Amino acid sequence: METSWNPIDALRRDIDRAFQNAGSSNGPSFRTAFLPGRAARRYPLINLAEDGDHVYIEALAPGLNPDAIDLAVIRNVLTISGEKQRHPEVIKPEAFHRSERSAGKFVRTIELPVEVDTDHVKAEYQHGILRVTLPKAETAKPKQIDVRVS
Repeated sequence: METSWNPIDALRRDIDRAFQNAGSSNGPSFRTAFLPGRAARRYPLINLAEDGDHVYIEALAPGLNPDAIDLAVIRNVLTISGEKQRHPEVIKPEAFHRSERSAGKFVRTIELPVEVDTDHVKAEYQHGILRVTLPKAETAKPKQIDVRVS
């Protein structure tokens, strides 16, 4: 006995299969990793940590030109955007046997645990790692409160 969900499941499988096949049939110019949906992934992958004075972001972003990275901070939201270039133009698409590295434009928005001082944010890119140091806003830092004994 067939239920009403079977046609929907079959349609979803067909669509998934179409996207999987599109990646291999269209060569290196089509990247499903930067598309929304099942194949999408967040880029760049990050680690987020904090101490008493700073919030730290470490983003794994190999192969980027540091000049192509844009950072924007508003209150407690950091946006990392840019474009990861495709393969060098000297290699023709038909010469590839396999192309698994994604390329294209990306935007990653990260909600920070506290508000930060946007005037003193520092960023450096080295060996494929983007490190962003965001000083906490004075209002976000813990305050020591003296307790008076009466």
